[in-house]
Amino acid sequence: MAESRPVPLRLGTIAPNFQADTTNGPIDLHEFIGDKWLVFFSHPEDYTPVCTTELGEMARLDPEFQKRGVKLLGLSANTIGSHEGWIKDINEVTGSQVKFPIVGDKERKIAYLYDMIDYQDTTNVDEKGIAFTIRSVFIIDPKKTIRTILSYPASTGRNSAEILRIVDSLQTGDKYKITTPINWVPGDDVIVHPSVQGEQAKEMFPNLRAVKPYLRFTPLPNKA
Repeated sequence: MAESRPVPLRLGTIAPNFQADTTNGPIDLHEFIGDKWLVFFSHPEDYTPVCTTELGEMARLDPEFQKRGVKLLGLSANTIGSHEGWIKDINEVTGSQVKFPIVGDKERKIAYLYDMIDYQDTTNVDEKGIAFTIRSVFIIDPKKTIRTILSYPASTGRNSAEILRIVDSLQTGDKYKITTPINWVPGDDVIVHPSVQGEQAKEMFPNLRAVKPYLRFTPLPNKA
């Protein structure tokens, strides 16, 4: 059962907890996260072409997420039985093996809790006229804090490499007190966080390169 949503979801808020049935059995979200990170992502409908490609690709990348201590959790506005049949198609079409759980949310209760409902596209509805879920992505850290929110229209498939890149950026920033510049990928120089100043900056980042007082690039310490 999902809790009622007390406040709008924002970066830095605690991810609302819920209990739900999934293709891997019932879960409590916070217990499922445990001490890991989570990428929680939604789909408008089972047996749809874009969603099929997305789930296949996320399944292919699942080992990469696991290396980073990240669990995957999908959601689609259908029953568990429908999901199970669809997974067979996904595995066949994409050559991947979907092993992470997919939440059954036929009544859109969790989709509503996480504001995954499409209010703009009036054609994105089921036979009862109920709005389908959009392509939402929530990256949640081990403290159950929402760190990233992405929303895509039903017509546009997501960029899985970007989701993985955001995870890398968040985890790197937490570890080293840095931020990442435009188009950053692991191995590139990073930006020293404004809170790190003076001797502390020189000690932490001996190869710091100041372009402006507020813009200081550096290799990561283990790359220096």
